[in-house]
Amino acid sequence: MKKRDNMIVGLDIGTTKVCAIVGELKEGTLDVVGIGRVSPSHGLSKGNIINIETTVKAIRQAIEEAELMSDYEISSVYTGIAGDHIRSFNSSGVIAIKDREVKSNDIKRVVDAAKAMPIPTDKEVIHVIPHEFIIDDQGGIKDPLGMSGVRLEVKVHIVTANVSSAMNIVKSCNRSGLTVSDIVLQSIASSEAVLNQEEKELGVVLVDIGGGTTDIAIFYEGSIKYTSVIGLGGEHITKDVSVGLRTPIHEAEKIKIKYGTALRTNVDKAEMVEVPGIGSRKTRTISRQTLAEIIELRTEEILSLVDKEITKSGFKEFISAGVVLTGGSSVLDGMVDLGEQIFNLPVRIGFPAGIGGLTDVVKDPRP
Repeated sequence: MKKRDNMIVGLDIGTTKVCAIVGELKEGTLDVVGIGRVSPSHGLSKGNIINIETTVKAIRQAIEEAELMSDYEISSVYTGIAGDHIRSFNSSGVIAIKDREVKSNDIKRVVDAAKAMPIPTDKEVIHVIPHEFIIDDQGGIKDPLGMSGVRLEVKVHIVTANVSSAMNIVKSCNRSGLTVSDIVLQSIASSEAVLNQEEKELGVVLVDIGGGTTDIAIFYEGSIKYTSVIGLGGEHITKDVSVGLRTPIHEAEKIKIKYGTALRTNVDKAEMVEVPGIGSRKTRTISRQTLAEIIELRTEEILSLVDKEITKSGFKEFISAGVVLTGGSSVLDGMVDLGEQIFNLPVRIGFPAGIGGLTDVVKDPRP
């Protein structure tokens, strides 16, 4: 296999699957040249690693598949982090500008001042994202380098994660023979793929419905303003279907994908679905509307919790571009309609954009 300097590898260690994707940088564009996917993944729960050996095995398999497809030897990766342990808050810092001209060291100093906050010992900072810089009384500055003034201020968004969760991700990658170039919050990574700059300027909410968690990121005036994680996702919908229809989990997942809908009003009452029994029990036939009722209840709960987070953020009145749904469960029939009812905002499904290569494989809201 070849070693090339223009390659970037992303690794998504998810609750329901592990994915590796290889991208090649070509004149400012990114071509996807390799993908590896292992599903189901049994080493995580609600975004947190609970079995390192199982996780390492899944990572190795996904990496091997991606290497074979891309003909590229993978040694380092960028990986995501999620889970209900994620916390975020806004902060600010102020310094005096040396020599009355902003230099790169001044920018570093003011950002360091903004993140000089008391952080619990079990937490670590994974992102410090500047919203805006203010020089003297002039605000709204995105890049202050070279500007003149005596006082430099910055407003930032800080994201923290459990130290143990981040360490387990790094340890799992290291034991798979990989080094971790950086850890990125899942919702921030998703936003780079499915949101456009105009939406970020007008105000938009990204809702990434994963297997074990639902990640939320709110953007306004071009910057991230709020992040949150809800400990519910697609696997909870599947478990509800499994319990409600008394069928194995893997059968419930198939039924959810093939016949599921988030709105019971979308279903003909006369339509029926075959449901395999558990063990040696016989296959039964149930109304598809019964399935829709089970899915709608859980989906409505997840989206209602998202709506509460949007309200809690204080930015709901600024969300002019609406809500963008992504992740595996976002493609459920009726999800957009249910979302618009709950959020009272326009809703669309987010698809990866601005990439080349294996576009037929990656242009899907399911990572």
